[in-house]
This record gives sequence, C-alpha cells and structure tokens, in this order.
Amino acid sequence: MAKTWGAAQSSDAGSGSITDLGTLDLPEQVSANLAEQLPEVAERTVAAVIEGVPEYAEAFAEGKVRRTIERAVQTALAAFLRLVSVTDSHTSLSDAIDAAYALGRGEARSGRTVDALLSAYRIGARTAWRSMSSSAVKSGISADTTADFAELVFAYIDQLSAASINGHNDEQATSGRVRQQYLEQLSQALLTGQPVDELSGLAERANWESPRTLTAVILPESRRRSAAASLDPRTLSLPGNAVDGIGTDHGVLLVPDSEKSRPLLLRTLTGTGATVGPSRPWTVVRSSFQRACHATELLPAHGDDVLDTDQHLVELVLNADADSLSDLRHQILAPLRDQRPASAERLEQTLRSWLLHQGRREAVAADLVVHPQTVRYRMTQLRQLFGDQLDDPGSVLALIVALGPTANADQ
Repeated sequence: MAKTWGAAQSSDAGSGSITDLGTLDLPEQVSANLAEQLPEVAERTVAAVIEGVPEYAEAFAEGKVRRTIERAVQTALAAFLRLVSVTDSHTSLSDAIDAAYALGRGEARSGRTVDALLSAYRIGARTAWRSMSSSAVKSGISADTTADFAELVFAYIDQLSAASINGHNDEQATSGRVRQQYLEQLSQALLTGQPVDELSGLAERANWESPRTLTAVILPESRRRSAAASLDPRTLSLPGNAVDGIGTDHGVLLVPDSEKSRPLLLRTLTGTGATVGPSRPWTVVRSSFQRACHATELLPAHGDDVLDTDQHLVELVLNADADSLSDLRHQILAPLRDQRPASAERLEQTLRSWLLHQGRREAVAADLVVHPQTVRYRMTQLRQLFGDQLDDPGSVLALIVALGPTANADQ
C-alpha cells in the first residue's frame, strides 16, 4: 500500500485554500466494488440525514427531490473515489469544492441553517463511511489501508463542509446586502410619496411586513444606528446622504406603529436630539417627514432634547409661511405704526395678553407684571387706535394669529 499527499491549491469557492487529497493504493477490484455499491450507499446516507436532521425531513419528503439528492451524494462519493485513485490522478478537488460551495449557497437561499447543514454532513459522513469501510474490509484490505482510507474520507468531507459553510455565509451576506438595498429603495419611495402599488411592491420585494402607521424621525447621523437598534425591528433607516433636504449630518428613521406608544418612543430617543413627526398611515409617511423637516428648519435648536412636533403645532402653523405672516402683521397692526417703538411694543404685548386672556384684566396684569390700572390705561389707548376691530371676530382672529407666540415683534 502507498499513500501520497498533494500540495495545497487555491479555490475561488472556498475562502482561503484547499488541500488536494492523497492517493490510496486500493486494489482495482476493491475500487470497482465500492463504485458499484455507491447508489445503495447514497440511499442509506440520505435516509440517515432525513432521520437525524428534522430540517431535511420535510425538504426531502418529495420523492423526486429525494432522488435528486441521492444522485448528488452518489456523484460526490464517486468523485472521492476518483480523487484518491492512483489510476485517475487528473481529477481536481476544485470541482468538488465548487459544488459544495454552491450547495451551501443553495441551502442558505432555502432558509436552512449552518447548524442543519453541518449536522447533515456529520451524519452523512458517518453513514457513508460505515457502508464503504464495511465493503472494503470484506474485500480483504489491511488495517493500515483501512485507517488511511478513513483519514481520506473524513478529510474530503471536512473540505466539502468547509466550502459549503463558506457558500452559506456568502449567500447570507449577499442576501443581507440585497435586502438592505431593497429597504433603502422602499424608504426613499416612502419619503418621496410614490404611489401605493409601487410601495406595496417594494415592501414585498424587501420582505418587509408593512405596519399600520409610520412615524418619521430626523436625528443626527452619528446617533441613527444606535437609535434604530432600540426600536421596532421593522424600523426603516436612511443616512442623510440618501435623503434630499436634511443634509448629510442627519439621518431618518421611519418607526412602525408608535401612535399608541408615543411616550415610549420619545423616552427611547432621549438624548439623541431627534425631531419626531406625527404618526401617519404607512403609505403617506411623507407628510410626517415633511413636518419633521419643517420643525427642524423653523423651530429653535433643541440640542440633545427630543422635539415632539405634536407639541408645537401652533408654532409650526404660524411659521409655515413667513412672508404671509409678515404681511398680516403689517396689515392688522397698522394702527401701531405711528407710535414710538417702545410704546408700540408695550401696547402690542398688552393687546396679545388681553386677547389670550379673553379680556380678564387681573389675569393680563399678572401676565405682564403690571398694575391692573396700567392694563386699563393701555387698553383705552388700544381701543382708540383699533376702534371696532377689537369687537369684530374676523379682526380678532387676525390679531391673535399676527401676535402668536412665535411671531417676531420686528417683522
């Protein structure tokens, strides 16, 4: 008996290098007997895998699929016999490695785990060796040759299983990247307000379970990933460089079904400097994103505090059209235009407080920290300046809007 070992050679499929198997000086009749028994060995091997690995019981339940797998096992074992045969030194281990790599990728696409794949290899190797060694021993080969035979069998299986794991891992990584691309496409389509049928198609392609609602959150890019990790796993996440209008230093999260747990969402985002839009049906979350954008632009900077746009609706409405608000102030506050600046400012503050407190003099005095008589004196001036406007509902509404809490006195 003679056994030789080949040199290492690289393989594209197996990440790293593979090692050629050695050759085994088996009698020609023994090799022929082993080859003849391969269909039976393959059948036993697949049966053992089905019995020992639950994930494969259902997968191989269909007779046609099972026969296909049996032929694949038979082919792999036949390749092994050729690889270790001194009469066939031209067969390359790379072909078997490539096939095992492709098998691993296919298993990942089928949703079966690495653990299931490794279990199948272990059980298959054990079963195949038991059948093949029994036949070899009956043929009268020596104990040393049998030991070398076993070493080659398990070296072969080890390399095949390693290649399959590489294939499985690569497929999962690729699938993960592809799905992430689909999720980003879905997110961008949502933020640009694409039609419902397109959104539904993108959600299906990304294998994303659509929620009832989505809430847009704008936050610093440096905190986007960590914040997303603390939220619903379905949360969509986009970096600022993938979103128009917010700058690369900010990112966007689209958080599912938070309308009933908004306080929890706000607490989770504590310290992130997030601006949180309203909850909207998921296909129209663009409006939530737009409000968050407007709040970021219009409201004062809030540092690391969370800004809940639902608590700033008046400010957002009043500042939505700065030019119109300026024109309204210029028009409705015209009676104050001829007053000295300091006097006009005091009268404006008094009129605003009087309107908001519905004319209750004591409340106005407390708000302005002045004597009630001062309020009475100023209101006499204002009635002289504005006349019947202070009793006209339309004019009163215009004054309330013009004197709203975020209006600048110098507009």
